Amino acid sequence: MRYSFAERTKAMLSSPIHFMRSLSTRESFISFAEELPAEELFPISSLEAAAAAVISKSPAALQYGEPQGYLPLREWLCKDFKERKGTDVDAGQILLTTGSQQAMDLLARVYVEPGDPVLVEQPTAPGFMQILKMQGASIVPVEGDAEGISPERLQEEVDRLKPKLLLVSPNFTNPTGVLWSLARRREVLDICKTRNVLIVEDNSYGDLHFGGIGAKAFYGGHPSLFSLDDAGKGGQVLHIGSFSKTVVPALRTGWAAGNKKLIETMIMAKQLADWQSSHFNQCLLHYLLESSTFNIHEHIQMLNREYETRLKLMTELLKRPAWKNVRYDVPGGGMFIWVKLPEALDCVALLKCSLDKGAAFLPGTLCYPNGGGSEYIRLNFTHPGRDELLLGMNLIGEAISEFTARS
Repeated sequence: MRYSFAERTKAMLSSPIHFMRSLSTRESFISFAEELPAEELFPISSLEAAAAAVISKSPAALQYGEPQGYLPLREWLCKDFKERKGTDVDAGQILLTTGSQQAMDLLARVYVEPGDPVLVEQPTAPGFMQILKMQGASIVPVEGDAEGISPERLQEEVDRLKPKLLLVSPNFTNPTGVLWSLARRREVLDICKTRNVLIVEDNSYGDLHFGGIGAKAFYGGHPSLFSLDDAGKGGQVLHIGSFSKTVVPALRTGWAAGNKKLIETMIMAKQLADWQSSHFNQCLLHYLLESSTFNIHEHIQMLNREYETRLKLMTELLKRPAWKNVRYDVPGGGMFIWVKLPEALDCVALLKCSLDKGAAFLPGTLCYPNGGGSEYIRLNFTHPGRDELLLGMNLIGEAISEFTARS
């Protein structure tokens, strides 16, 4: 049979990310392309104990749950918002989702009409761009600098297009790793408030921070846009996050926190999509977070120590001769280094050569909605082990050397 797929499916079918994921299952293949944590750091024994306890003590965990998500876990998130960020959030303001990706998808379904202009950081996360393209949005990039998205450029685009939505990631932006300044956060929020632009604030990487900046950046110095908007009571910010980067991705538990009216509308879309995210996974996660044998904050500190070590190793490898003409800023957190290649070296051509050698990275072109980015690559430093980091960076370095030798 000849299938007649909707035009919008081209946003999925044309993506090379799926091809690279299929390659990453090959033995000895090393990928720096994906947004993966290190599985050797997963709390396996604690998860085993939590799963056994939930099944034996609460068979109802295997039943259907509420579309909004397991109430005790939503209450735990409220407590965490209060204790760590000084933000008062009600459980009715939180929707549990199948990762932060679904939170963005649900919001796009209920808020974005085909042709609506949506503003994003330039560059931005490729997964979120695919969601917006599937919904028929007109994606408009806004440039920024080391402090975050440019207020001047944002103001220009808001005045010109009157968009409904701005998508940002102030805490270690994917892919650049930029940490927005407090002043920049306030400026952006003020612009969007004045022009009635909803902000989607992705905080998927906010807990991964290095170099001792954590207390200053997240417990006073750099509050979230959500906190600055009075925890959603201002109605200007939808805050999305996930346990995928800090506990395990397979539990597929993320959340959206925002104004109750917005959350209620997203809940209706959630019921149409899959009725609920896994009730069992949410019960298991809540049991784990409340367990006396597992401390999520100590676990995150351990992750940050190890990831900082891997980041330092990658930056040392970037000083080797093959990489000598690249440029990059060392991020203070997150999962990626955003690298500018030597002049005239195209990231897609380099990727083809690197794949042949057994290593991959994310080409910068996937992070630019309207073309561009061919001089950039994104390298993930959290997933590969130290030996894989060394070998993979050497393989990509060989590919770079071959290209530069030809020019």
